[in-house]
Amino acid sequence: MFESISAVTNSAGYLLEGVGVTLLLVGLSLFIGFICGIVLTLGQVYGPALVRRFVGVYVWFFRGLPNIVLLFLFYFALFPFMGFDMPAFGVAVTVLGLRSAAYQSQIFRGAIQSLSEGQMLAARSLGMTRWQAIRSIVLPQSLRLSLPGWSNEYPVLLTDSSVAYVIGVAELLTRTSQVISRTGEPMILYLSCAVIFILLNYGGMMIIQYVEKKVRIPGFGNNEAECL
Repeated sequence: MFESISAVTNSAGYLLEGVGVTLLLVGLSLFIGFICGIVLTLGQVYGPALVRRFVGVYVWFFRGLPNIVLLFLFYFALFPFMGFDMPAFGVAVTVLGLRSAAYQSQIFRGAIQSLSEGQMLAARSLGMTRWQAIRSIVLPQSLRLSLPGWSNEYPVLLTDSSVAYVIGVAELLTRTSQVISRTGEPMILYLSCAVIFILLNYGGMMIIQYVEKKVRIPGFGNNEAECL
């Protein structure tokens, strides 16, 4: 028992570095997914038929393949074929970000389509261009409305980040497995890894829920009762 605890304490610094890598991986992937997701959403909702078809294929591709298949496909095949010499961490961020963009785009699309079309017509009647109306009226509302659904992307990406070990990214699970191979203490170390993931999940969701309460729109959904 004491040897197991000692294995955790002696490797705490190494594992904490893995926590930093995991959070950086999740944060960058979430950011890429957010930016690309908005672009995909605008293309799917307001773009011409060819753009809408492209977005549909993109979403179908990235949502239809497992993360591990996408990582192998980009790391060992597509990026080398295109001449991109990217480190494993860069590939993991890119793949997880592009896959998250496919999911986030559909969250944003639902939020935009939940808005009344009269808002766009009213903005155009006031002399706004279509892009000005999207930027100033549609997007601010839709992004706030989509936050409850969008918040699910954080725990999803957090759990998906552990798959990056297959291409050698030194995130939390990878480092835990490396420590286990040296110490021979799988139970206590995997339990510690699980506890850390739970804490990261809980802490991140607490922050997101706080932001959600700050930016929610009174009068929409469950907030109507608070406005009476």
